[in-house]
Amino acid sequence: MAISMARFMLFTIVISSFALIISNNIIMASAQCAGDMQGLMQECARYVQKSGPMVPPSAACCDVVKNLDLPCVCSHITSEVEGVISMEKAAFIAQACGKPLARGSHCGSYIVQGN
Repeated sequence: MAISMARFMLFTIVISSFALIISNNIIMASAQCAGDMQGLMQECARYVQKSGPMVPPSAACCDVVKNLDLPCVCSHITSEVEGVISMEKAAFIAQACGKPLARGSHCGSYIVQGN
C-alpha cells in the first residue's frame, strides 16, 4: 500500500510540474503570439508527450494548430518545455495538420528536418 501511495504522489508531482512548466510558457506565448494557446495545451498535449508513439493528431488539435503563429510559438519554447515534450512530435503534428514548419527552422533548440 505504501508503494502505491508513493507512486501516486510521484505521479501527481510530475503531472503538476508538467502543467506548471507548460502553463508558464503558454502565458508568455499568449501575450505575444496569435492563436489559442490554452486550446493548444488542451487539445494537443497528449500528442507531443515524450513517452509513447508518434500518432496522428485529432481534428480538434489540428483546428487549434491551423490558427497558430507557429514560428512565434516556437520562439518561446524553453529548455524546460523541451524537457517534457517531444519537439520531433510537435513538428510532426504541425506537418500532419497541414501547417508544416519550414525545413531548417528552429522550434526551441530543435531544427526542423523534414518537408
